[in-house]
Amino acid sequence: MAKISAAESQVMEAVWREGPLAADEIVAKVGEPQSWGEATVKTLINRLLKKKALASERQDGRTRYRALVTREDYVQGESQGLLDRLFGGELAPLVAH
Repeated sequence: MAKISAAESQVMEAVWREGPLAADEIVAKVGEPQSWGEATVKTLINRLLKKKALASERQDGRTRYRALVTREDYVQGESQGLLDRLFGGELAPLVAH
């Protein structure tokens, strides 16, 4: 799985919580609270599509985006990355810390 940035994870959180969403719904749920414009949110959506983290599908005449990566897989990958970077992939030093 390609690395999902902190900003992209905001989009993913909205999709994980509420299922397939249209771009305007994502803008409302993510863009407005972050003070991001529509173009910024659509850029994040396009990046996630390229990373194969999101898929687009037509429903009722609208394009909706759904997650291809589960939240659990994302959290596991991020946790392992942190463990690798800070503790050489070893759990014991993390627990000791």
